[in-house]
Amino acid sequence: QVQLVESGGGLVQPGGSLNLSCTASESVFGVNIMGWYRQAPGKQRELVADILGGGTKRINYADSVKGRFTISRDNVKRTVFLQMHNLKPEDTAVYYCNLNIPSSENFWGRGTQVTVSS
Repeated sequence: QVQLVESGGGLVQPGGSLNLSCTASESVFGVNIMGWYRQAPGKQRELVADILGGGTKRINYADSVKGRFTISRDNVKRTVFLQMHNLKPEDTAVYYCNLNIPSSENFWGRGTQVTVSS
């Protein structure tokens, strides 16, 4: 069972920046996707960004974060990062790290709170 541990959440003013990181407890070989989802109160969990492991490192972003957020991963450190800039109040949510092994298993972190407020 892979454990995912997130860090880096907190309180920031609108227009500010935060960096999130998530480290997996063990290496995963083969095709896998690491990503970030978020869930605001009263709303469904939604994809923020994900990145495919391997040479292509194909990346997807939600339209709402394009141009403001950047996802990256370090396979040696088993870590995925999310750099968030120009944060808006509507970015307030619990951010969850996800590791997906297609047609196999899906792992979630416990989540880290991001609050954007003045």
